[in-house]
Amino acid sequence: MSIESDRERLSQAKMLEWLQRDLQVTDMVTLYRSDKEGGRDHVIYCALIPSGQIEEILSSPSWDFMLGTIDYYEGGEKLYGATNGIEPLVIDRNFCEIKGGYREISEEFRLFHNLYYDKTTNKYIKIDEGGYENIVAIVNPNRVQIRLKEIRQFLAVKEMYLSIQFDCRARSVYSLEKLGLKKEGSDQREELMCWTHKYGESDGPNSNKAFSLLKGKRLVKPLPRSKSDLQGFAVGKKEKHVEFIIGVDDDGDDITHTADPDALANDFGVNPNAPHYLTPVYFRKQVLDKYYQQPSKYSVEDSLLRCGGLWCMEIDNHHDDKVCAWLGDLGRDLSYTDQLYWQAHNIPPEGSMSTTYFKRQILAECTDSKSPEHLFRQRYQNLQEICKECLGWQLLLPLDADDDYHFQGLRIPATDEQRDFDELVLSLTKILIDSLNEKRLNTLIPDDQRAELKGSIARLETVLNSRGAKDVTDCVSFLRKLQRLRSSSAAHRKGRSYRKIAKDFGIESQSLREVFTKILWQALDVLTYFTLLVRSGQIEPEAIEQNKVEEGYAILDELVGFCESDQTDGSVNHDESIYGLRSKP
Repeated sequence: MSIESDRERLSQAKMLEWLQRDLQVTDMVTLYRSDKEGGRDHVIYCALIPSGQIEEILSSPSWDFMLGTIDYYEGGEKLYGATNGIEPLVIDRNFCEIKGGYREISEEFRLFHNLYYDKTTNKYIKIDEGGYENIVAIVNPNRVQIRLKEIRQFLAVKEMYLSIQFDCRARSVYSLEKLGLKKEGSDQREELMCWTHKYGESDGPNSNKAFSLLKGKRLVKPLPRSKSDLQGFAVGKKEKHVEFIIGVDDDGDDITHTADPDALANDFGVNPNAPHYLTPVYFRKQVLDKYYQQPSKYSVEDSLLRCGGLWCMEIDNHHDDKVCAWLGDLGRDLSYTDQLYWQAHNIPPEGSMSTTYFKRQILAECTDSKSPEHLFRQRYQNLQEICKECLGWQLLLPLDADDDYHFQGLRIPATDEQRDFDELVLSLTKILIDSLNEKRLNTLIPDDQRAELKGSIARLETVLNSRGAKDVTDCVSFLRKLQRLRSSSAAHRKGRSYRKIAKDFGIESQSLREVFTKILWQALDVLTYFTLLVRSGQIEPEAIEQNKVEEGYAILDELVGFCESDQTDGSVNHDESIYGLRSKP
């Protein structure tokens, strides 16, 4: 290292400039840091300071809250918590070198903002009113950062300031004399920051001769309480709303209106000159793709869009090419960010609301959906219930949590994109073929036949044929074609095999949306077929009989001590009770 570079390092000008920088509310502020690099030692730690102690705190660059275990004494008595009202925000934990130490953020801060800790990334996440995730804090072994906005909101309620304490040291192998520096230092203060910067020389045997120390603190003031977002203090913010297309005028120009529910007419005479709350608004079907792609957060259901337990909005998703929603619902249920997203997919009115949605919403009639994507969910769940009731095991094994997105996202694609088609074929194959319960099917096949069978479809076919089931060929043929389509498209490179199976599904003469719609209808037939087989007892008739007996015993367990008895000792003839239960329809 040269004398010039060492002199620059000991000046610590860049570090001081970084500490004095303007902080934005969106900045991730370093509140803990400990590192050694290239002749530098940097330590940053923080504390929460009562508002009444600001002048006292800024009178000296010394730290007011030390890094380490939080043990405090007052009047000779050991207390937990800071002295003089000073509190930690980042807590340094250590366990006498028996267990590894770590840093953690104040529980009060985490609870105040209802932060979720993602242990895979060491990040604390805040979920806003629209369901969007915002990173508020990042905790790493040598650095802890927290977003300034949430810090200042917390300070507002606590009526405290944040003190960012720093201790930065730099060393040089050259003496102060060679560096052209003097052994001196002075305390300085600018507004809410005070520090000392001084030079010195080491007396120890190591090679470092000169050093500099930059030590002090910078205070951060709270936001006004009205900006804290805490109920009771926060001043009501005027909600922003987007304008949507609700019609077209005689010149062909779009007619738009705000989705603010308070600016719309209703059936009670409010805003009589404004559009009605129940004005239909139309969107491209692609508007739902965003929600289908995040099934861990969103759920697209029959006439409903849901974001966890945070919000939900009723929608008309019974059309092939569009989605509709009421103007007032858009403003009431969606955040401003989501309204902007929906606005980007807004189209002029085309046609009308679906018959299903109109009957449900306007006529208050219970009406089943006619959309295959909705019917598939209903029949799949119905099959699960029938299998549990009649077999005691599932013909189609439920998807694991990591695969459940295949079921949640199954739908008619919004476009003719090949990627979407391939992914949906893959999902349907996982649900109908990969999930066939081979283990239980094997128990229904003689040992001499089982070894020759390959794959779940062959096992299903053997079981159904051995029991004289009808229409086995149609079901098995569809499943095999679906499996070949998956293997030749989604699972492998497309080639001759894909073109061959594509002809069977009419891919060359129809749009991919039309093809998958037909595939989904055929899949519905398979679910219906499975349900009839299970209910009729053709798959495992003895299972139905056994389940009835077990159900009878379960009922008896509940009735013990309550059944009427004609015996002198009050005993109950369980055999007669079972006979009576099994004789019931």
